[in-house]
Amino acid sequence: MSRTARILGLGHHVPARKVDNAEIEESLGLEAGWIAGRTGILSRYWAEPSDTLSELAASAGDIALKAASIERRQVGLLLLATSTPDHLLPPSAPLVAHRLGLANAGSVDLAGACSGFIYALTFADGFVRLYNKPAVVIAANILSRRINPAERASAVLFADAAGAVVLVPSDDPGHGILGAAVGADGTGYDLIQIPAGGSARPFSGELDISDTRMTIADGRAVFTRAVEMMSSCSAKALIRAGFGAADIDRFVPHQANIRIFNVVGKTLGIEDKRIVKTIADYGNSSAATIPLSLSVAHSAAPFQPGEKLLLAAAGAGLTGGALVVGV
Repeated sequence: MSRTARILGLGHHVPARKVDNAEIEESLGLEAGWIAGRTGILSRYWAEPSDTLSELAASAGDIALKAASIERRQVGLLLLATSTPDHLLPPSAPLVAHRLGLANAGSVDLAGACSGFIYALTFADGFVRLYNKPAVVIAANILSRRINPAERASAVLFADAAGAVVLVPSDDPGHGILGAAVGADGTGYDLIQIPAGGSARPFSGELDISDTRMTIADGRAVFTRAVEMMSSCSAKALIRAGFGAADIDRFVPHQANIRIFNVVGKTLGIEDKRIVKTIADYGNSSAATIPLSLSVAHSAAPFQPGEKLLLAAAGAGLTGGALVVGV
């Protein structure tokens, strides 16, 4: 019987500081209700100055590992999907693994922007099947430190959070990734970016600080192309799994903007009651939104054996992907 990878533990963690829309609307001179009406966000959590990405990630990972109730020395791999590591070098994943007591695990960061968790879960699923060892996937971001407070498009969206899943080997063919599709479109490379700080435009004394912050060049183009990417990848993943939209119990999309994933749901034929939504309370934390949503949804209504989930995301790069996952 072919080995599969079962999701056994889930966890999420957010910073202590809750930021309601009123605070941001006042700072940007926006009328009350402007943010909620355009994004679906009511509040989000932002890190305190003393918070670090590695601590945020480790907190979510610890919750997921405790839920899985496995010995930590058994874990063979930790993948950290993040766009805001503690440092440009070294990667943050080894520090997170150390804090979690994963003494025998390899660990590495993945910079896949909003679709980073989709890619990381795909890689971890393959690792578990090949090596017969558990793996931990964490997605975490502190995007509040990358917001340009003067740019409305990004200032109203982004949040800080971490979500984690633990995968373990299984002999049940209904567990793990049943269908997958990933995509990329480099023609949209500049639509969402942090202009400076990389090797193409390194830090320098003359650098304008705003060039080290997030910028969204064309919100309408991002909306249209995100819908196309998420819908296309989802359709392909469903076909590869041998399922239709009616077979999906819960659709867990990247919480970019409520309008985006509502359109994707309608395009796929998934009614609203099957869409997991956390954007109102938690905002957009990029790659962290899907594992956070999985954890929140499981806490509210635990996943049942045999459930089939559809996960989908699109983000900067442009990158995207979708997975059909059996619980």
